[in-house]
Amino acid sequence: MILHSGPFRGINPLVASITIAIVGVVIAFALFFPERLTSVTDAGRTFITYYFNWWYVALAATFLFFLIFLAISPYGKLRLGQEDDRPEFGYFTWFAMLYAAGQGIGIIFWSIAEPMMHLSQGTPFSSATNSTEAATVAMRLSYFHWGMNAWGIYCIVALALALMAYRYRLPLSIRYTLYPLLGDRVNGWLGNFIDIIALFATLFGIVTSLGLGVQQINSGLNFVWDIPISINVQLGLIFVITILALISVMSGLKRGIKYLSEVNMWLTFVILAFFLFFGPTRYIINNFFDSIGDYFVNLIPLSLYAGANEVAENGGGSWQDIWQGWWTIFYWGWWISWSPFVGVFVARVSKGRTVREFIFGVVGVSSLLSFVWLSAYGGSAIFVELFEDGGIANMVSDNMSLALYATFEAIEPGVIGLMAGLIGTVLVSTYFITSSDSGTLVVTTILSEGDPHPLTRHRVMWGVIEGVIAAVLLVAGGAWALTTLQTAAILAALPFSIIMVLMAFSIYKALSQEKRLGLKPYSEAKETVA
Repeated sequence: MILHSGPFRGINPLVASITIAIVGVVIAFALFFPERLTSVTDAGRTFITYYFNWWYVALAATFLFFLIFLAISPYGKLRLGQEDDRPEFGYFTWFAMLYAAGQGIGIIFWSIAEPMMHLSQGTPFSSATNSTEAATVAMRLSYFHWGMNAWGIYCIVALALALMAYRYRLPLSIRYTLYPLLGDRVNGWLGNFIDIIALFATLFGIVTSLGLGVQQINSGLNFVWDIPISINVQLGLIFVITILALISVMSGLKRGIKYLSEVNMWLTFVILAFFLFFGPTRYIINNFFDSIGDYFVNLIPLSLYAGANEVAENGGGSWQDIWQGWWTIFYWGWWISWSPFVGVFVARVSKGRTVREFIFGVVGVSSLLSFVWLSAYGGSAIFVELFEDGGIANMVSDNMSLALYATFEAIEPGVIGLMAGLIGTVLVSTYFITSSDSGTLVVTTILSEGDPHPLTRHRVMWGVIEGVIAAVLLVAGGAWALTTLQTAAILAALPFSIIMVLMAFSIYKALSQEKRLGLKPYSEAKETVA
């Protein structure tokens, strides 16, 4: 129920109050019982990754195959809106906004760190390390974790939201994605429960990434201007960037967020140009094509890999047994916990596109951008590690946030490398701001049960809350607190994954019923569908 007066005007007071209470409890535990919180969340993570890895594997694979089916079926021609609706944003801006919301700040952090760790530590798919064989496997797995399965998870939530909001004229809120299955029950306690789960996952997913981002910005400032890496510097960065994010979110979707997303994309092209001009150009291009082919050849085996033989053979005690939990299941859980945030934002900017265009754009083009990024960043680092002086893998082992800057320095030491480091730091900062302001807009949209223009005071308040959570966790335990929070986001993904399964059924039921009803608007036929 949305209030029309008082401090909770424009949002659901029950959902807001319970969410704030949950956030408060987690923060209190982080401050007063950090070790206890860490042990509880780690135990929960171990339980889920050991006993429910098959669930996450099945989900990611099923979502991707389901979306491919929708895209090539007659349903792909249907428009996310009325038949005369057309997209609000051009392709460049649309892709920029998709990518900034979906993977921007995360892939900057991991695009070098992940390939380096696979290269130096080995994987269950190859025991080779620091070799060309290990490099091939490292890129294959990095492509897999940042490719079509990841974007398929986002796309399910985004498609359900866009379909219900723009074609069937329901509010843009998580609860209404299940209207074809639950009917008017989404307006009661069940809808509140769904939104609370989505908000919990969204808040902690955002804050985790903001924590990683601020650490990388601090590392960049240390690389360029020798500013010390410390909690105090990181707290100052959180304060400044939270203020900038609030300014952006108050300016609206079509101004601040749109322009920042475009800036992100252009800066990404600048860094890409740095690697292509000063880095191992021939190796990057060849690596891209090699990795694309290797990825598609192994896509189905990787998508269905659950590691049964490794666990049975080793009795659950070797590093191979926990590898999938710390990598694939970690990523799938992280993407699921992020999917309410990314889904709402992607739906907001996708009105008027067809189902086929939407799926190909979100899953296909976004994955391709990730592959280009990984080949340029991770491929350059692998080349340095294998064929030149190396040292990046050791740097990643000591401090993952320095991986990007170590690669800049290894490729082009001196002024040009410093300039690349400065631009890279600005890029991390703009992605940081975009993630924060997009997340604030999404949180307040969910709280307002789909209002596309939440009140400014709520956007300000929740933007501040995100900054405070990140600051408290840094003070409470530094990287360990962020790891614990990241684990909490993965735990939150389990209940939300059930909601996502229901979303897939809801999408199919609505589309199939609409086809039988002669493509009538859902608002004219919802009683029959529901």
